[in-house]
Amino acid sequence: MGSGGFRFERFLLDTRERRLRRDDEPVEINGRYFDALALLVHEQGKLVSKDRFLEEVWRGVPVTDEALTQCIRTLRKQLGDDAASPRFIETVPKHGYRFIAPVERAGHEPGPPTQTAAASSYSWRQFLLLGGAGMLGAGVAGIVGGLFYGFAGASLPQQPGMGAVSVLLVLTCLTASMALLGGAGVSFGIAAAGFASGRPWRWSTAGGAAGGLVVGAVVKLLGLDAFELLFGRSPGDITGAAEGLVLGGAVGFGFWLASRGANALSLRGGVVAAASSGAAAGILITVLGGRLMGGSLDLLARRFPGSRLRLDQIGGLFGESGFGPVSQVVTGALEGVLFGACIVGAMIIGRRSLGGNG
Repeated sequence: MGSGGFRFERFLLDTRERRLRRDDEPVEINGRYFDALALLVHEQGKLVSKDRFLEEVWRGVPVTDEALTQCIRTLRKQLGDDAASPRFIETVPKHGYRFIAPVERAGHEPGPPTQTAAASSYSWRQFLLLGGAGMLGAGVAGIVGGLFYGFAGASLPQQPGMGAVSVLLVLTCLTASMALLGGAGVSFGIAAAGFASGRPWRWSTAGGAAGGLVVGAVVKLLGLDAFELLFGRSPGDITGAAEGLVLGGAVGFGFWLASRGANALSLRGGVVAAASSGAAAGILITVLGGRLMGGSLDLLARRFPGSRLRLDQIGGLFGESGFGPVSQVVTGALEGVLFGACIVGAMIIGRRSLGGNG
């Protein structure tokens, strides 16, 4: 054949045409399983770890250990292999798998096929579903955050009933809208990393950071222009591109952490990893003088003295006379936890709906 590949026993694995043949008869095998077999055959005689399957075949997309087990089980069935007495794929308990049959090169030297092939198996449907799921998760985080700031910040002693409810509704809608926009940029940025080849953690982190940067810059620009137009003055340095860059990158890194190793696709493990990464980003942003939602709301309240919004009650919990530096750090960490955990948790759930094989 004109294309390169590998021969073993009665099989020809054509890595250029992405076909598996037995005695010149095609063998049905889906794209993801083909990538797994190509990796095993290319590394003939060497142990291929579970983490390597996850990084090079599933490309960091969260899957359970059962998905890999099912993949190997199907490959053995297609090859006529037996797990108890293997001729092709040997199990190395708790570590991975090894291809043990003699392999010959067919045609020209093809080189490692798995990274490009894996990227090509990532579909637009996966991209849209993962990005959309993350965006919805961010909306949930925004609603929870809006309720928290709404209950803490509604200060209307003359009209405690109607005024407090109005502040609560406005803050919840505002925070949910901002979270949806930011979540859209970060989530679709992370989801786009599935199309790239190379190291998954770099692309996932870069995708989340780029999405957060773009959306943060646009939202800040439009927000400042809107205040200038409606009220004749700007509220000042509210959250924007820099904060979006750091928080988006942290969520992308948290998604990669949730996608690798034995905890892949574990909802609890993924949420904890993303929450930890988001909390670290929230603390870093506020320590360096940036502002997330809480800091931006406090800035607006102080910039417009007639505002009914006050966040001093939060500061009182930490012995501060107002919404001081400690309050900003704590609320920044909480916002990072919410944003990261909800986005990554929703993306894991969305990935599950596609099934283990994507």
